[in-house]
Amino acid sequence: MSFLGIDIGSRYIKAVLIEKGTVIDWFKIETSYEPLKRSLEILKKYSPIKAVATGYGRHLLSFNGNIPTITEIKAFAIGARALMPSCRTIIDIGGQDTKIISLDERGNIKKFEMNDKCSAGTGRFLEIMASALAYSIDEFGKIEGEIESPLQISSMCTVFAESEVISLISKGISREEIAIAIHRAIAKRVISMLKKISLEEDIVFAGGCAGNRLLKKLIEIDIGKRILIHEKHHFAGALGAAIYAEKSSIEQGK
Repeated sequence: MSFLGIDIGSRYIKAVLIEKGTVIDWFKIETSYEPLKRSLEILKKYSPIKAVATGYGRHLLSFNGNIPTITEIKAFAIGARALMPSCRTIIDIGGQDTKIISLDERGNIKKFEMNDKCSAGTGRFLEIMASALAYSIDEFGKIEGEIESPLQISSMCTVFAESEVISLISKGISREEIAIAIHRAIAKRVISMLKKISLEEDIVFAGGCAGNRLLKKLIEIDIGKRILIHEKHHFAGALGAAIYAEKSSIEQGK
C-alpha cells in the first residue's frame, strides 16, 4: 500500500510516494497556470491508497478532490525531521513566504514564525532581483565576492527594490556587489525571524531556496552556527505530508 504527499507550491508541485515508511519516488513539476490539473494528474499517476496535500495551493485538492490537507508548518516539521532526525530548527524560504520552525527533542512544534503578507525576501523576490541583474536563478546563488561591502538595499518591497537595483546599476555599481547586498538584506530578514524563537541546533534549511549557496553562507555568518541542507531539501513538505498520510491511515486502522 502506497501513500502520497503532495506539496502544491506557488512555483513547483512536489510529490513523494512512500510505502511502509520507505520513499518509492520523488516527483517535481512546475505549478504553471493549471495547478489543479497538474495535481490531479499526479494523483492519477500514482493512485495511492491515501494522499495528503500541503503547500500554498493545498485547498485546491481539498475542494476539488476531497483530499485531506495539513499546514505547511506541520508538513515541514515532519518532513525535515525525517530527512535529518537531529533537526531542531527549520528555515524554509518558499516562493511566496518564509517560515521558521522550532522543534523540541521529540520533533514536536514548539514555536514558529511566518511571513506570508508579501513576497519580500522570498523565492519570487529572488527571481525578480536575479532577472533585474541578468542572472539565472542558479547563477544568482553562486555569486562570490566581497560579502563585507557596505552597500545596502534599503527596501524589501519587490517593486521598490527592483527600482533601487536599476538605480544602482546606473551609478556604475557592479552587479555582483548589488547581488550580494540583496542576499544580505534577505539574510537579515530571516535572522530577525530566527531571533523570535529559541534557536537550537541542528539548523536545517529546507525548501527551494535552500539551494542558494550565498544565502546560506550569509545566514551562517550572522548567527555563527552551521546550517545543514539535505540533497532532497525541495521535498521536505511533500515528504511530511506522505508520512502523515501513512501514519493517520495506520491509526485509523485502514
